[in-house]
Amino acid sequence: MRSFYHFMMTYRGKKKPDDESKLADWMFQDHNFPKHSTEYHEISDYLEWNSPFTNAIAVFDALWDQYLLKEKD
Repeated sequence: MRSFYHFMMTYRGKKKPDDESKLADWMFQDHNFPKHSTEYHEISDYLEWNSPFTNAIAVFDALWDQYLLKEKD
């Protein structure tokens, strides 16, 4: 299973940033983000302490569901 970080890199670099791309770009820039993690709680806890914008955790939760669906394939 690839890491959540690796999954999120597909959302980076949009010309018109949306919340998903903002989170992905922030994750890329944050050198302390748990880049190899596949664990929901590890990433969720990190975001709770280091949230880059107001609804980042809600965006993460929605993307986590997509991540799980894609990684099952």
